[in-house]
Order: sequence, then structure tokens, then C-alpha cells
Amino acid sequence: MTTETAQTVGTSQPTEPTRAAEPAQAAGAGASATAPAAGVKPTTNGTEHRRERGVVLRVLVYVAVAHFMAFFLWLMFAVIGKR
Repeated sequence: MTTETAQTVGTSQPTEPTRAAEPAQAAGAGASATAPAAGVKPTTNGTEHRRERGVVLRVLVYVAVAHFMAFFLWLMFAVIGKR
């Protein structure tokens, strides 16, 4: 198998990358028309900050619930252990 490259003596020029198909063609008929094109970075508009805040809140709730459950188990064993 041979491949062609655009090279001159002493220098090499990168070949142009192949372009991706249009989003509607690449994803099929059920694709969303608002999907960003390949290689285009969508703007976050603050959604990333809200996600980070949501993750922090979720972790704090999980830690609080886990500590409450551990305290409840400890309390049950302390009460049962005294009988």
C-alpha cells in the first residue's frame, strides 16, 4: 500500500486533514440540528460553573448522609451492647 505525501527537498508540508461529514449526515436522520460541527468548541455560558457547584453540593450531601448512617449504626451497637 502506498501513500502520497507532499514533500519537497529538505522541507515537508503537512497534508490537509480530511474534513468530517456534516453533523446531520454523520449522525443520521435522527440527529439534532443544533449539534456543533466537528472541531467546534461550544460555549459553556456558565453551565460548567453550575455543574461544578452541583457536584460539590452532591458530594457534601453524600458525606453528610454517610456520617449520619455511621452514627446511627454506632448508636445502635452502643445501645444493644449495653443490654
